[in-house]
Amino acid sequence: MRVLTFLHSFEPGGVERIALRLVRHWREQGIDAPLFLGRRDGAMADDVGRGLDCIVPRARIATAAWETGWMILTLPRVVRAVKPDILFCAGNTYGIVAVALKLILGRSCPPIVAKMSNDLDRRDISWAARTTYRLWLRIQGHFIDHLVGMAPPMFDEIVEGMGVPGNKVSIVPDPALSEATIARMRATPRGRGGAGRQFVAIGRLVAQKNISLMLRAFRGGSAPEDRLLLVGDGPEHASLALLARQLGIADRVEFCGYIADPMALLPRYDVLLLSSNYEGVPAVVLEALAANMAVIATDCSRSMSHLLEGGALGSLVPVRDERAFADAIAVVRPASQNAARSLAQAQRFTIEHAANAYIAVMKATVRNAARKKSSAVEAEAADPWCRHNGRSS
Repeated sequence: MRVLTFLHSFEPGGVERIALRLVRHWREQGIDAPLFLGRRDGAMADDVGRGLDCIVPRARIATAAWETGWMILTLPRVVRAVKPDILFCAGNTYGIVAVALKLILGRSCPPIVAKMSNDLDRRDISWAARTTYRLWLRIQGHFIDHLVGMAPPMFDEIVEGMGVPGNKVSIVPDPALSEATIARMRATPRGRGGAGRQFVAIGRLVAQKNISLMLRAFRGGSAPEDRLLLVGDGPEHASLALLARQLGIADRVEFCGYIADPMALLPRYDVLLLSSNYEGVPAVVLEALAANMAVIATDCSRSMSHLLEGGALGSLVPVRDERAFADAIAVVRPASQNAARSLAQAQRFTIEHAANAYIAVMKATVRNAARKKSSAVEAEAADPWCRHNGRSS
């Protein structure tokens, strides 16, 4: 089976990182897994994307500013040339590309399996925007052949939000980890030494992550000897650095930018912070569990309570509640994680399990699409109007 995955670029992002790891694992397992990129740019080219050959359309002008449009313009030709058995849509961001392929290629479009990588409820936006968003989700549900959620609570979320029957949805735990990574992180000595608690946050510095709330909560709940490391970069970097200075915590907050392997840092820290307004199944929380770290996170998706086992594996606070976040920071203790339970939870989210599960879902989707196509051809052949107008094959 040939599985074509399409991504914008090697620019850092959780969806893209997971997709690149899946492509690599599939290839190692002997799966024919071509990769389409709209452009080669991005730091992950020398990280998780190192050595991955890919199909990149030639562009005479810069395409980053309109990368989705560029994909819609160039990807159909690649699909016709490569002739994949199935297309893998790696996350919500690419839903518009998937729908466009269905419209442009029509019956010749291969079936599409799409991973729902983000929150579908979106309580963070206005009622009007949420209504429009849900209409768009239902359009995707109509066109996309099969949908995959990343944790069990997402099953009902997808069925309700996208208006699809349950047999069109599968759950494959997000492959944020590997068995080797978990073993390495568990074997690494914990802590950095010195006074104070060591906090860390990993993610792009964008509005969704609400790092400004994290900084204000850190000021309100931390002790003078505590420190916070922010791993990642993005358009809010300058404004967040300014906010840290205004809050008087710039000497205790470090912005280290993008790094290739942030997971390797985690065993050196005590507590992971996540302050997002919305998420799907945030990989960084799974990575923290693999490292046996304490976790403080906003309740930013239906899956968060499942990931943290109702609070047994971390503190869940309401979205945008600065006071609650600060209170959780004030009382969290290093080395307070339940080692056995966090390990068991982390082991559910490995690429060794998920890569094979995705292939099983894809094979079933291809078979189902073939049955539907055969039934449609038979129906047309039996329809006198179709025969009279030359539509029967």
